[in-house]
Amino acid sequence: MSRQNVNRMSAIAPTAMSITAFLLAMVSVTTGWGHDTNDEGAAAHIFQLLIALQIPFILAFLVTADWSRLARTAAVLSAQAAALALAFAPVAYYRL
Repeated sequence: MSRQNVNRMSAIAPTAMSITAFLLAMVSVTTGWGHDTNDEGAAAHIFQLLIALQIPFILAFLVTADWSRLARTAAVLSAQAAALALAFAPVAYYRL
């Protein structure tokens, strides 16, 4: 696998994982999934895994980034940060 392919995959994966975590949190809020147990529930554990598993992808993106194109690298990192903020928004709003 080429460096460019690794960079492309590691640029897309964290954003997709954050959006998935956001959708999972919204489904959990609307359906009440995981709120009836004494433990956090499956939804919370899946959410935590989706967030934590982004770290290796972000590190791979930083390692394989073309630093001569700083604007593109900054744009991808900004999109990843925005998606991560979106994922945590329902957690903060609904105090999950």
